[in-house]
Amino acid sequence: MKQPLIVPDGSKVQLADFDARHVEGDWNKKSALKQIESNTDLTRDLAYRLYAENRRAVLLVLQGMDTAGKDGTIRTVMTGINPQSCQIVPFKQPSHEELDHDFLWRIHKEVPRRGNIGIFNRSHYEDVLVVRVHNLVPESQWRKRYQQINDFESLLVEGHITILKCFLHISKEEQRERLQARLDNPQKRWKFSRGDLSERKRWGDYQQAYEEALTRCNTAHAPWHIIPSDRKWYRNLVVSQILRDTLEEMAPEFPPCEPDLGDIVVK
Repeated sequence: MKQPLIVPDGSKVQLADFDARHVEGDWNKKSALKQIESNTDLTRDLAYRLYAENRRAVLLVLQGMDTAGKDGTIRTVMTGINPQSCQIVPFKQPSHEELDHDFLWRIHKEVPRRGNIGIFNRSHYEDVLVVRVHNLVPESQWRKRYQQINDFESLLVEGHITILKCFLHISKEEQRERLQARLDNPQKRWKFSRGDLSERKRWGDYQQAYEEALTRCNTAHAPWHIIPSDRKWYRNLVVSQILRDTLEEMAPEFPPCEPDLGDIVVK
């Protein structure tokens, strides 16, 4: 059964309709890894051209439940990209200074510069997810944020930033296995905290919060991609393909050089 990555603008998203282990086509781990390598090779060249062109930017937003694989996706998809042209921003609990501003203040100042690819590891969507689930602000306040987010993303697009929003969709059972794997591996135990278990108990609340965010902030100018992520190799394949396809469509070009440089000999 085919499973869309993007649902039509205005459609209600129900995550139960999306299989987190779904694989579209005849891909397997071996063939996917080969394609990912091809994608990253091409993306590396296109990112260099985007940087040289210095007119537009790309923003990749990664959201997902704990252990969905945001860090792993970044490591794989951005392999070999020049650090000068790539900025990765993890959004954690806001600081006192950030809380003294509107919720988008800390986000806007991290938007990628022209020529760059920016990656948000979590994002402005935390303010309609964690904030909602933990009742950190009144409902009347966080409900207004859906439209504020849409307006903010529209502003970025008008400023020549292409937004790619990926929800890394994992199952509850897969999360359980990944959390247990962290506990069982002494070298990964540092990534586990008891708070992960308390957050896991709120699974249903988070699913509802995500469904509303995916529904109300799925726009023509910044659509959501729902990425089946129980299989790490397929998750990485899909995100790398989305980034490659986007850059190919943008077709960045080197800026023109000064005339008659070919005859110059440096002495």
